[in-house]
Amino acid sequence: MTHTTDIPRDHTRPALPAQLRTALQLAELGLPALPLREGKRPFGNCRACKDSACGDRPHMLAAGPCECPAPCHGWGAATIDPDILTSPAWAAAWRQAAAVAYHPGGAALTVVDLDDADAIAWARQNLPATKTVTTARGEHWIYLGAMTSHNRVRPGVDIKSAWSYARWLGPGTGRMALLPDAVRALCVKEATVAASAPAPVVVSAPLGDAVCRHRTPAYLERGIAMGEQRITAAASAVHATVYRTFLAVLSTHGWCGCLTENHIGRLFTAAQTKGESLRHCEIAWTNARLKLGM
Repeated sequence: MTHTTDIPRDHTRPALPAQLRTALQLAELGLPALPLREGKRPFGNCRACKDSACGDRPHMLAAGPCECPAPCHGWGAATIDPDILTSPAWAAAWRQAAAVAYHPGGAALTVVDLDDADAIAWARQNLPATKTVTTARGEHWIYLGAMTSHNRVRPGVDIKSAWSYARWLGPGTGRMALLPDAVRALCVKEATVAASAPAPVVVSAPLGDAVCRHRTPAYLERGIAMGEQRITAAASAVHATVYRTFLAVLSTHGWCGCLTENHIGRLFTAAQTKGESLRHCEIAWTNARLKLGM
C-alpha cells in the first residue's frame, strides 16, 4: 500500500494578506507598489502628515516622501522595498486593502487608460499596439517610457505615469512598445490665439533648440565636476541628492545639446558608486527631464 505524507505547515507564522503577496511580486518585477482601499483610493496620510503638515515633497524614488513609516502620500508611498511593504506600519493597511496599485512613472512606464469602447477604438486607429490589460470598463495600454500624468486628454482617455498610480489588474497581453510621440502629444495644449489665425502647438524646447550658454568647454566641465562632487559627498538621502543633482545639471546645461553621453555617464557612475542602481539612475534622469518639460 502506498502511503502519502502531507507537507508540514508552519502554523506559527500567519499567512500574508493576498494583496501584500501581490505587492511583493510586483516589487520583484521592479514595479513600486502600494495598497488601495475601497473605491480604488490610496490610504490617507497619518496624523503627523495630514494636510502635508510634514512638508512632504513627493518624489518618484521615495517610499514615503517625508520618510514616514506609514503608507502616506498616495502614489508617493509606492515602493519596491520588501522591508517597507511588510513593515508593521503598513500591516493595518494591507489587512484593509481592497486592491493593489503601482506607480508607472517609478518603473519608467506610462499607462494610457481607455475608459470605454469609443476610446479603445480611437487608440487602435491612432496609437501603436502595445501590452494591453483589460479593465472593468475598458483597457490599459502600457508603454515603456515615463511622462507627466494628465487626466481627460481626450474623451475617455487618461495618462497615468509620473505622479500617479494605476490599479494592478494582471500582466496583460502583447509586447510592450516604446512610448510614442503620439501619446506625449495628447498632453500638449494649444496656444490661445486670435480666432482668424490657426492655433500653433506649444511644446517644450527639446535638447539642442536653445541658445548655447557654453562659450568655453570649462563651463560645462565645471558643472559636471560639481555634480559628481555633490553626489559623492552625500552622506544620506542619496536618492534625493541624485535627483536634485540631475535636475540642477539639466536645468543649467541640458538645453543646447552640448551635454553628451559621456557627461551623463560620469554622473551615472558617481551615483552608482554611492549604491544607486542603473534603473534608479535612469528613472531619476527621466524625472528631472519631466520636471523641466524636456
